[in-house]
Amino acid sequence: MTIQTAIPCMIFRGGTSKGPYFRSSDLPQDAETRDRVLLAAMGSPDARQIDGIGGADTLTSKVAIVGPSERPDADVDYLFAQVSVDKPIVDVAPSCGNILSGVGPFAIETGMVKAEDGETRVVIYNVNTKSRIEAVVQTPGGMVRYDGDARIDGVPGTAAPIRLNFMDIVGSKTGSLLATGNATDVIDGTEVTLIDVSVPMMMVRAADLGKTGYESPAELDGDRAFFARLEALRREAGRMMGLGDVADMVVPKAAILAAPKAGGAIAARYFVPHKAHAAMAVTGGLCIASCAVLRGSVADGLANVPPGDDREILIEHPSGVFDVALVTRGEGPNMEVVSGGAIRTARKLMSGEIFVPGAIWNNRRMAEAA
Repeated sequence: MTIQTAIPCMIFRGGTSKGPYFRSSDLPQDAETRDRVLLAAMGSPDARQIDGIGGADTLTSKVAIVGPSERPDADVDYLFAQVSVDKPIVDVAPSCGNILSGVGPFAIETGMVKAEDGETRVVIYNVNTKSRIEAVVQTPGGMVRYDGDARIDGVPGTAAPIRLNFMDIVGSKTGSLLATGNATDVIDGTEVTLIDVSVPMMMVRAADLGKTGYESPAELDGDRAFFARLEALRREAGRMMGLGDVADMVVPKAAILAAPKAGGAIAARYFVPHKAHAAMAVTGGLCIASCAVLRGSVADGLANVPPGDDREILIEHPSGVFDVALVTRGEGPNMEVVSGGAIRTARKLMSGEIFVPGAIWNNRRMAEAA
């Protein structure tokens, strides 16, 4: 008889997403076995994820893998995994800024980083994008504080703010701000901006795809013809950005843009990529904000951005507004994105063990411990 394997984990709501957080040392070290374990843990592939802890939605089928960093400029390493709900696919190509929100608290809760009295700064190395992020976590009395007055659209109630300061964010996958060197390109007669800030993305004017840019996620998800066209553009965008065949990849992500109508800088609908995001991804927000200020991009003429190089960019999305603090230098294709910051919140929901069938990973040490 093969017993189940118990794996320690915590479940966090990070930003507008949710999922299990694992210590890297508690998971298989080879990627193939690790992915089988994550699929089993989340209950994929199955539309309901009934045999796992996934929430049957792309925003709740996400995983954080965290461990102490050997880099002198970081405290912990963070690998993000997007687990497909209905396919046996684990994608570690993209990152997730919302799940990132819980990495600092997880690192402190598990003793990887010692808490300071007041606030604790955790420097995170994102393995997916090979970039660093400083998370500023509230830790009065040396304990992670989860309650507070910060409110983010897409999450009910309020919580303690977590400041994310993104460093090394340009060229996360392509090595440059504009993979083609152009502020705009044309794919099948449609103007696009192919930009890479925290995550490679394809930006399109909503009107060019027959949309207003103010649709609800349900309205967009129900238009299969629209998604077919968007996906065809996205696949060619991936090739043009040097990412190869992206049919089974979630990057590049895509967004449709429109003029703001609620006092923000730009209105956007973000895709993940085969479903409309209910709110806004952190990485996507940084990229959209960068596009909004880029002279000559598809956002030029739509966006209402404040003057200067250090500015607050408000992105209107289906659940409200996402606020990006963006510092840039220069204009047009030679624009430099110096830094980007965002306020997120997170909450620890559960701490314990998740069980996977021993036939998938018969880790004797963990099985005996259980």
